[in-house]
Parts: sequence; structure tokens; C-alpha cells
Amino acid sequence: MSDLLTTEEYKAIAAGLTLPTQAFVDGSFRPAQSGKTFDTINPATGEVLAKLAACGGEDVDFAVQKARDAFEDGRWSRLHPSERKDVLIKLAKLMTRNARELAVMESLDSGKTIYDCETVDIPETIHCLKWHAELIDKIYDQVSPASDDHISMVVREPVGVVGLVLPWNFPLLMLAWKIGPALAAGCSVIVKPAEETSLTALRVAELAMEAGVPPGVFNVLPGSGPDVGEPLGRHMDVDALSFTGSTETGRRFLRYAAESNLKEVTLEMGGKNPAVVLDDAENLDRVAAHIVNGAFWNMGENCSASSRLIVQQGVKDALLERIKAHAREWPMGDPLDPLNRVGALVSQEHFNKVCSYLGKGPKVVMGGTAKDGFVEPTILDVAADAPQAREEIFGPVLSVLTVENFDEAIALANATEYGLAASIFTANIKRAIRGARAIRAGTVTVNSFGEGDISTPFGGFKASGFGGRDNGIHAHDQYTQLKTIWLDLADDADEAVN
Repeated sequence: MSDLLTTEEYKAIAAGLTLPTQAFVDGSFRPAQSGKTFDTINPATGEVLAKLAACGGEDVDFAVQKARDAFEDGRWSRLHPSERKDVLIKLAKLMTRNARELAVMESLDSGKTIYDCETVDIPETIHCLKWHAELIDKIYDQVSPASDDHISMVVREPVGVVGLVLPWNFPLLMLAWKIGPALAAGCSVIVKPAEETSLTALRVAELAMEAGVPPGVFNVLPGSGPDVGEPLGRHMDVDALSFTGSTETGRRFLRYAAESNLKEVTLEMGGKNPAVVLDDAENLDRVAAHIVNGAFWNMGENCSASSRLIVQQGVKDALLERIKAHAREWPMGDPLDPLNRVGALVSQEHFNKVCSYLGKGPKVVMGGTAKDGFVEPTILDVAADAPQAREEIFGPVLSVLTVENFDEAIALANATEYGLAASIFTANIKRAIRGARAIRAGTVTVNSFGEGDISTPFGGFKASGFGGRDNGIHAHDQYTQLKTIWLDLADDADEAVN
């Protein structure tokens, strides 16, 4: 990605965008069969960006049929893996060519800062697609131990037609996390983007056709959860569904599967992630920088955000002073200004939810101001039983909890229904490893905030996840079935004697 542009240059790009407005099914854009539309809104300004096709159950039926036709005739599912790889590599190149357009579209639709879109979301989206594309022809199947009279092969096959239901906080990156391994495996997909952030998924579908993904293989249906998500979850001809979003909605998809065809369901859901800072942590300034990034990146609209700081009493005051200093380096404002690090929350509804945690109660260490869709980075000193310490806020709010020792810190880290991510800061390697193993979370980082990278599996324990992992080779398990092929090599004459 080249250097960032000026605000005026980004606004000029925004003014010249042609926004996709229709569903993408069977290789072309088409309106919802009902003719209904809904508004997609720029959360930073309240402006209506476009009226999008509001799809419904009849559109789901049509898309699933086209996806099934494509899967069964093998136009994608039975291509040689290297051919699918070539197409996905071409898609990554087309996205690179259109990266700035995608970044501006993403920022307008979601309220994310152009800084994050340009430096994180778009580059990582493209890298994710290339990584899974390159993996396609490098995953080997297996031959199990057998007697002289048998050979047994364990092979992977694409699961079939897959529903991919996306969140609004990382629209493009979560699209890549799902279509990368799903298309690599040979599946046909129906993408249901979040109602708030549908634009970039529609644009990527158009680029995928240009890259050579056959009609029917990559379909996108904008619309509401009840109108599109539920019909996908209940559809008898959808073989698997992968969902990223709230725990409440994830539970619904399990019910839909149970009440329909028992489709395979993978859920990546919420988090109330602890950052444990012990009193022997080195370089508190560096620790503070990681805490601020973990808490306020993407306005805290991140399932793996470090939303709970669990700090040992001896270093609390010194650490909080450094955290406040770093937080002041995160200016808030117009998402298209590349100097801003904090943009607008995704919707008025979500803004209201986050603001509900900023009222009377916990001591405000820093921030607490919210206006017109923007919430400034906020630090609250809270008790362990406060809602701000227990509930997922999904905004730029860091809750600080004080502990006396290591054991108390680990117990408090685990005192949550969630188990997605965590971090521990200490100079003692034994305590670091003991803590990382004791914390019930899918990813635990030591002396840093992070989620690993594309090569490491991402997902959670408890109410944070179910059924599989995103990223890494493990992501392909969601979109493939294992089949045993057993070959009997015994001579017929020998069998007759025996």
C-alpha cells in the first residue's frame, strides 16, 4: 500500500465512487425479488450512502439453488486445485489494483478510520486470500495403517453449499477469513453481509467474477438477519454455515441447524478479554502502548479487544499514567482524515448501547464523552461485579480491575462466560507460561496484544466460539468433509480358501 493521501483526496475518491446496490447471484447483480430496498448509512455523517436490495427468503432459495447447481456440475468444486489457486490469486491482484477504492468504501460504510482501512484491513484481506490460495495445492490427504490386503485413504472433499454470515466490525477482513478457505476447498458460498456494511462484499463479488470465479459459486445477499440470515440457517440445502457475530445470534444458528437439516455450524462470537499486567512487567511504557491498541483499535469494536485491564496493585498508578499518555495520541474525528485513529461507531443503535455504559457508577479515569456517533477513548476504574467488567461493551471503553497477586489475576481473567483472547504481561517466563496455560481462551499473547497471524487458528472457548477455527490450515476443516475410501486387495482365490 502506498503512502496515505490527504483528507481532501480521500473525499474526492469518495465522491467518485459507484456503489453497488443490488444482490449478486449467479454471476450478476439483480434486485431483490420483492423489489424492497433498505438504506445503508454513513455513521460518521448520518448520510444515506445508497439504497440496497433488501433480500428475503425467495432470494435465499434462488441463490442456494444456483450455488447447488454450480457445486454439483463441478465448474468450481472439481477444478484442479491449482486452477482454483490461479483464480484466487487473480482476485487478490484485482483487489490490490482496487485497494484504495475498497478502503474508502469500507470507511464510508462502517465508520472505520481510513488509517485502519489502508494500513490494516485491506492489506490483511488481500494477504488472507493469497495465503489460502497458495495453500490449496499443498494440503495432503492421508493413508492409514493397514494390512497387506487393504489400503485405506482418508481424503478431504468440499462440504458443498455454505452460508457465510458476516459481522459489521471488519466487513472485508471477515469476508476474506471465510471465502478464502471456503472457495479454496471448492465450496459454493452464499455471503450474508451485515446489514450495516454490505458494500464491499458486493464489490468483491464483482471482482471475483472478473477474476474467473464461475457464476453461482460466489453469491452475496444483503438484507436483515430475519429475512436472510434465518432462511440461510434453516435452509435444507445449505450444508454448512459459518457465523461471526454476537453470542445471542450464534445461539440462534445452532437452533436453526437443529430444527432443519443439522447443517454443520461454526460460530465465532463475543469476548470480554483480559489483559493481565503483573507487578514484574518490564517497560510499562511499551505495555501501555499495547493496552491502548488492544482497547481502542477499531473503536473497540473488536471481539478480541482488551476490554478488561487486570492489573496488580503495585504497578497500577504508574501504568494508568502511561496508558492515558498513549491514549491521547489517538485523535478522534472524521474517518476520512488519515490523522484520526478513532472513527464513528457503526450505527446509532450501537452508539446508544455503548453510551449506556458511560453513565453513573464507575470512576472515570479518562474520557467518557460521547456525541453524534463518536465515543472518545474511555478508561473506567470498576469493581469486578460491575456491568462494565462483565458485559461486552464493544466500544472504546477500557475497564480497570485491581488485584493483589498472580492467582487472583488468573481467577479474575477466567471469571467470564467468554474465552476468546487474553494477554499477560510479566518478565517471569514461568509465570507467563503458567498464566497462558491457565487462562481459558483460544488465543493468549505474552507481553503483547494480538491475535496471532493468518497461520494461527483463531477462535474461542465457552460462549466465544463453537465448531471450528478461522485462520490457518485449521480453517479449511470448516469447509471440508473427511471421507474414508477402503480398498480391499485380497486375492479372490485366497478369500475363497479362507
